[in-house]
Amino acid sequence: MTELGIGIGWRPEIADAVEELPGVDWVEVVAENVCAGHLPDSLARLRARGVTVVPHGVSLGLGGADRPDPERLAALAAKAQALGAPLVTEHIAFVRAGGPLTATPGLEAGHLLPVPRTRDALDVLCENVRIAQESLPVPLALENIAALFSWPGEELSEGRFLAELVERTGVRLLIDVANLHTNHRNRGEDPARALAELPVEAIAYVHVAGGIERDGVWHDTHAHPVPEPVLGILAELAGRVDPPGVLLERDDRFPASTELAAELSAIRTTVATARRRGPAAAAGLPAAARHGVGAAALRAGRALAGGDPLLIGAGARVSGGSMPPALPSRPLPAPVPVPESPEPVGDGVRQRIGVAQAALLSALVAGTPAPEGFDTRRLGVQSRALAAKRASVVARIAPELPEILGDDFRPAFLAYARTRPMPGSYRRDALDFVEGLLLAGRPERRELTRWWQERTDSRPAGIAGRVARAARHVFLGR
Repeated sequence: MTELGIGIGWRPEIADAVEELPGVDWVEVVAENVCAGHLPDSLARLRARGVTVVPHGVSLGLGGADRPDPERLAALAAKAQALGAPLVTEHIAFVRAGGPLTATPGLEAGHLLPVPRTRDALDVLCENVRIAQESLPVPLALENIAALFSWPGEELSEGRFLAELVERTGVRLLIDVANLHTNHRNRGEDPARALAELPVEAIAYVHVAGGIERDGVWHDTHAHPVPEPVLGILAELAGRVDPPGVLLERDDRFPASTELAAELSAIRTTVATARRRGPAAAAGLPAAARHGVGAAALRAGRALAGGDPLLIGAGARVSGGSMPPALPSRPLPAPVPVPESPEPVGDGVRQRIGVAQAALLSALVAGTPAPEGFDTRRLGVQSRALAAKRASVVARIAPELPEILGDDFRPAFLAYARTRPMPGSYRRDALDFVEGLLLAGRPERRELTRWWQERTDSRPAGIAGRVARAARHVFLGR
């Protein structure tokens, strides 16, 4: 298994800071945000310096009822080769549902949604993972995701679900301790139990991230500082096993480089301290003590990165303080054996999973009734979160629309998204949104029409065409 060290998620908004941060051994990049034939200059410079780059996919949907899309797999494989990556990672989630398998309209979530922890869902996931493994040139590791709700009738704990997945496929694991914290807050699941049930020898690396409480649930935002309880779970994991790598994720509301440096230092200190205490201490460590490890690490990290450090390039030290101690070297765990492939999963099993996922996703993005057994309040929170994410992404890729609509952009988009499922891309989402505004006769019609023409080299459909298109959305769900 590849030894990675301490890393950070590479994002275009912090590319310069990532290149200059001290103590960064490797970076992870969202696979869908790079092209195999044209890597960003910053990533090329990092690779030239010998920094490992790992592509992290978000769109395969390996937990979905359909078999993985060969084109998506080929694209991920090409990016792994272009980056010289030692492995690729994805999520245990579904991101779309419906289509020919269920004879229902295809729906996109635009987000990672949890799979039911049932035997049927595990069978489908395992077969999808084996298909992906055969298509990728490097090992695959899968991440546990955060969830705002639970499926009714689940048969396995999170730890057992992951353990059986590894036993049946030999896949590696990307353990997100922030997601374990989220599931503890939202679903009452014990992180210590999950860690105890995991096959720790399969861990490829670990994610650490921040979040916030809103609407009575914990949201894994990747846009807020890492809280003490997350570092406490990291301490418990690192006391049980030496993780080959630990990575800080930040996707929005990017702070100053000094704060990123402090969080990286806190992560390094947490891991080093937990290693010194060892697995016996971690196994019996009370939650308050584990969180105390995280609090101490945060204080140490902030003290180390206090003030305005002078960042002078790779390997630089923070002005006014020394780098935290290097993590001790140790032998890597043995590879996980890959079992023989079992009989293929029947289409009947896939269809059952597909119908359930399509009904849930339709409730979340198309306003249909919630399936029986789900917490309707939690589904409402998830539905609003999905729409808010769509609004944020559309605002980012089409910044002219918030400028044209002003403070009304977000309310107008959320009203549009309430019953209009996401199309195949965010660009199409922006165009459909504007089409709806034109149909409604917005006073900004002239500016919106100009915006449309600049992006499509055509005029928007006339009133009859727009009415027909709106009717198709209502009656056919697309």
